[in-house]
Amino acid sequence: MTPPLPTATADHARRFSVAPMMDWTTRDYRAFARCLTREALLYTEMVTTGALLHGTPRERFVGHSDVEHPLALQLGGSDAGELAECAAIAEQWGFDEVNLNVGCPSDRVQNNEIGACLMASPDKVARAVRAMQEAVSIPVTVKCRIGIDDQDSEADLDRFIDQVADEGGCRVFIVHARKAWLAGLSPKQNREVPPLDYARVQRLKTRRPELHISLNGGLATLNDARPHLQHLDGVMLGRAAYHDPWLLASVDEQLFGRPALVSSRLDALKAFRPYVKQRLAEGVRLNHITRHILGLCAGQHGGRAFRRYLSQHAHLPDAGIEVYDAALEWVSG
Repeated sequence: MTPPLPTATADHARRFSVAPMMDWTTRDYRAFARCLTREALLYTEMVTTGALLHGTPRERFVGHSDVEHPLALQLGGSDAGELAECAAIAEQWGFDEVNLNVGCPSDRVQNNEIGACLMASPDKVARAVRAMQEAVSIPVTVKCRIGIDDQDSEADLDRFIDQVADEGGCRVFIVHARKAWLAGLSPKQNREVPPLDYARVQRLKTRRPELHISLNGGLATLNDARPHLQHLDGVMLGRAAYHDPWLLASVDEQLFGRPALVSSRLDALKAFRPYVKQRLAEGVRLNHITRHILGLCAGQHGGRAFRRYLSQHAHLPDAGIEVYDAALEWVSG
């Protein structure tokens, strides 16, 4: 029997990552993603420091299974001491990386000094990153925008990166290539309205070649992403990887030169079945698991029937593995 290939490390996996997305990149989505790619780096939803330090049970915020690695915990917060404490919790719970969110533009996180508003305070971010690094041995990374509001010149971005890198010690940045308007645009509009500026991110990498710079924003396919790897260290896809999870099945072969895990959507669903059965035994509702796989067969023969069957049956109180198995009958091999 051929021995299994080793799991990717976080450093290796940053070549391709799946963005943290609230309510979407749950542990069940991440476990399903691992049926499609061994190599990609996966992220949790953003967890605020307050939730992690004071919420119960802690498992709710940081629980995950071994199959999800390499896996990064994304934190939202601004207090250096609290972030350091949460980074230590991340390491204790076995995460491979801890990431600080400096890119979310929603009103709710702004009111708590979380997310993109922190780009106006690079000194605060630098102190937080330094405190986090001193608390853990795993990598501490930052996800940010190219700017906010009127602080969106190239000099503003350079100033932010330089201070967080040089004073905070951060070596890895994931840069969403759009600025964020903190007032006047919704989070959805902030993903679509401000123009993309990939060239600015490339110039940042040219200016600071020793830093790992990954690109996020507007990438819908691997064909969109691949050219950027000629200039940058990594790419991150978000909603595209959620709505069309099958694209993850090509990541290992196309971006890492490793064998693909599965050759068909049906193989992926069969590989996911033991996990589904385990989660059902833990008391998790079937629809909470299967909502993450509804896009897998879009555009395929039987795909509409597969989605409809799960939508009509998986939410029922007694829905069990037999519902999952029945849905698979609609999927071509």
